[in-house]
Amino acid sequence: MQNTANNLNDLSKLSYVRGAQDKPLMFTTIAAVFAKNASQYAERDAAIFCQQNIRYTYSQLAKKVDALAAGFLRLGLTKGDRVGIWSPNRAEWLISQFATARLGIILVNINPAYRIYELEHALNLVNCKALITAELFKSSDYISMLQTLVPELETHQDKCINSQKLPHLKHVIKMGNTQITGMYNFDDICDHTQIDKAVLDELSSQLDPDDPINIQFTSGTTGAPKGACLSHYNILNNAYFVTDRINFTHQDRLCLPVPLYHCFGMVMGVLGCITHGAALVFPSEAFDAGATLTAIEAENCTALYGVPTMFIAIFEHENFTKTDKGNMRRGVMAGALCPIEVMRRAIDEMNMDQLTICYGMTETSPVSFQTLVDTPLKQRCESVGKIHPHVEVKIINKQNQIVPIGEKGELCTRGYSVMRGYWADEARTNETIDPSGWLKTGDLAILDEQGYCQIVGRIKDMIIRGGENIYPREIEDFLFKHPDILQVQIFGIHSQRFGEAVAAFIILKQDARLNAQQVKTYCKDQIAHFKIPEHIEFVQQWPATITGKPQKYLMREMMENIINQQNNS
Repeated sequence: MQNTANNLNDLSKLSYVRGAQDKPLMFTTIAAVFAKNASQYAERDAAIFCQQNIRYTYSQLAKKVDALAAGFLRLGLTKGDRVGIWSPNRAEWLISQFATARLGIILVNINPAYRIYELEHALNLVNCKALITAELFKSSDYISMLQTLVPELETHQDKCINSQKLPHLKHVIKMGNTQITGMYNFDDICDHTQIDKAVLDELSSQLDPDDPINIQFTSGTTGAPKGACLSHYNILNNAYFVTDRINFTHQDRLCLPVPLYHCFGMVMGVLGCITHGAALVFPSEAFDAGATLTAIEAENCTALYGVPTMFIAIFEHENFTKTDKGNMRRGVMAGALCPIEVMRRAIDEMNMDQLTICYGMTETSPVSFQTLVDTPLKQRCESVGKIHPHVEVKIINKQNQIVPIGEKGELCTRGYSVMRGYWADEARTNETIDPSGWLKTGDLAILDEQGYCQIVGRIKDMIIRGGENIYPREIEDFLFKHPDILQVQIFGIHSQRFGEAVAAFIILKQDARLNAQQVKTYCKDQIAHFKIPEHIEFVQQWPATITGKPQKYLMREMMENIINQQNNS
């Protein structure tokens, strides 16, 4: 029997798409684009940090960037060195992003939620030579953790570290004014009297767009995080095309409550604005619905980025109806399933008629698919849109053959946005990117005849119950339609009888009353019996990354602990 997937003469019937080529890719560096727009939009707002009460025009931000870059040179940091940053959304983060890019230093994003073991792994994996850190964030005392990890700090008055556990780390640069033995203060490094702009310009001119400039740790559900290595070319172009699809201009003012350490913040947000000369507004160090609403009104924001849970929290805040949202027009909702009710409210009640959905992953810089601003609402929520410019996608089966349109398979992508690889991990890089440049995402997807893509689950999230393949996303989509359910997560847990059993964590709407049996009754005769959750737990929240991505492996552990406790009581 002839396999349709191999019939390349009939490619129109296969799950393969290629993005438009009409707008050329930028073969340039972050430093070059920043310099150009800092000159062109010198006196326009570049960044506002509401919690810190800091405002920069483009020219002011450029001076801060040069001061820090000059400070890096005095510390002996040069092109190719790795500098970590461990901090929530602060002005110092933004300055560091562009100062490292100015010199070709590779910025290493450290999750603000990391603790000692995770920090040690991250810094040693990429051999960080310096670390920029906040003092405190929520329950994290960064200084105390560093002093525990690097006890040598307290004996190095010259601030050049010789650490047993972190042998490559030489400098710690802390935010704030407190003097800590063995650490530099950020403001002291930024000495505006010692800037040689000609030297900085010469170093910037020697950079290559293909040089690695950023390492981001993927939030893997198993094993230690991997360091995805991204170039100027990767992230600069992706940032431009994300914001171009929502019609960004230099007059836009983006409210950015998502974390900078992730692609959503530093690529789609920061670089997206910089490529257009737009303004960035940071409401708070970490997401706060009230602060976000205040910033939207006070700073006349025209756009907002967020994960669906952020939008839900904004809608439920007591100041939501009191806030002037008249300047809002556009934005991006990404990172998780976007319920149609949430999208509709953002459009109708936040004036965001040009709100789009994005799909991607860190390893693809990050976006591969995005809805259009004129995509019908239902399709905006049921798909992740159409292919991005200059990107190829195919959907394949287990035999690596392209499946026909409408069939489910693994989404693979190729193009300028594919990472250079996982840092110092050739084996895992080769597992992810094949010799032809195709990156296997691990996501299950369906492509329709119009080119719209629907993500239906993760291969690793798939539940196999008694030989039946169950995709959590399908059950989540169904349960979300229940009038009392605010959010739901479906995952598999161990079952002696079936191998795996379907489990659910459910967050109810305010004042809603619902029990497990009522949920099962709601499912009966609507979805197959083997898809109906066997174990249901009502929760206030569930474990998630700082970007809002649900961590199902932790939910699995929690549910199994709950069941064990019930069985033993």
